[in-house]
Amino acid sequence: MPRIQKRTYSKRTTEAALLLGRLIRLGRKERKLTAEELAERTGVSRKTLQRIERGDPKVEIGIVFEAATIVGVNLFDADDGRLTMQIERTEDKIALLPKHIHKSTKGARDEF
Repeated sequence: MPRIQKRTYSKRTTEAALLLGRLIRLGRKERKLTAEELAERTGVSRKTLQRIERGDPKVEIGIVFEAATIVGVNLFDADDGRLTMQIERTEDKIALLPKHIHKSTKGARDEF
């Protein structure tokens, strides 16, 4: 039987997920939405929304972003037009880089 390895996350990842979850909860409450209402608008169960608001990093990122958008959490500290510009700039930078990354098989020459 294959061994199932538990995924671990860095402190930074868990804190970022927790912060985003708390911001979503705050936005939901400021908009006077119940958990059931936000879950329905997001297209998830109430249990999944609870996981999002608790900062569970295993919840699908698209669902978390959708919940954040619905309650007005500003993702990436940019408005829609600015996000589009950042995406385009990033695509331009990616296009300048090699398509594939290959590890060097040669060892370092340290014969002086």
